[in-house]
Amino acid sequence: MTTFCVLYPDLLGTYGDGGNGLAVTQRARRRGLDVELVSVGLNDEVPDAALYLLGGGEDGPQRLAADLLRKSSFVSRVRDGATVVAVCAGLQILGSTFCVEGDDEYEGLGLVDVVTSRGERRSVGELATRVEGQLLVGFENHGGRTTLHGGLDALGIVVKGRGNDGKLDGYRTKNIWATYAHGPVLAMNPWFCDEILAAVFEVELEPLASVADLLYHERCRVLSA
Repeated sequence: MTTFCVLYPDLLGTYGDGGNGLAVTQRARRRGLDVELVSVGLNDEVPDAALYLLGGGEDGPQRLAADLLRKSSFVSRVRDGATVVAVCAGLQILGSTFCVEGDDEYEGLGLVDVVTSRGERRSVGELATRVEGQLLVGFENHGGRTTLHGGLDALGIVVKGRGNDGKLDGYRTKNIWATYAHGPVLAMNPWFCDEILAAVFEVELEPLASVADLLYHERCRVLSA
C-alpha cells in the first residue's frame, strides 16, 4: 500500500486544493495502483508517505502551517526523497523566506532556494503555463512575487497570467513540483497528475481516457481562442 498525504487542508485548502489528493488517488486506483489517501490535521503527526500535497491559504494559516511542518518529520522525509506537489502558499513555504502580513519576512522550510516577497499588485485570474510542451491550466490568486536562486528550474513558462513574476511559474526539482495554479491543478490537468504518478511509482503509464481529459482539452481550446 502506497500512502498519499494531504497536509493541513483546514489551513491550506482555501481554493479547493485538497482536491489534488482525491484526483491523484482516484487516477492511481483506476490504473490498478494500491493507494491510500490520508489527511493531516492540526493535531496529527505527519505520517511517512510517498507523496505529500500542499495547497494554498491565507497569510495566518500559511504561517501556522510552516511552523507545524518545521516541527514535524516532513522536511527530513522530503530530503530523503518523498515527492511533493505544492501550490501557492505551499510553494512559498518550501522556500527560504516568504512574506506574510504586509512586508513581514518569515522563515520557510529551506527545501529549495526560493524567496517570495510582496508583489506590486495582486495576481488574480486565469493561469496557463507551458511545461515541456504541455499546457498547465488553472487560476491564481496571490500577492507574492517569487524569485528562484541557485540555478533552480522553473516548472514552466507563463503563457497567460503572472505565476512567479509574469514570466515563470513555480519550480521543479527531482522530487518537488510547485505551481501557483489552483483548480485543483491535478484535477484540471490529468497529464500532470499522471506525471506525478509516474515519478512516485517509477513506471511508464499508458494513456487513460476520462472526462477530466475532455474538460482539459476544452479549457485549452478556450484559452487559445
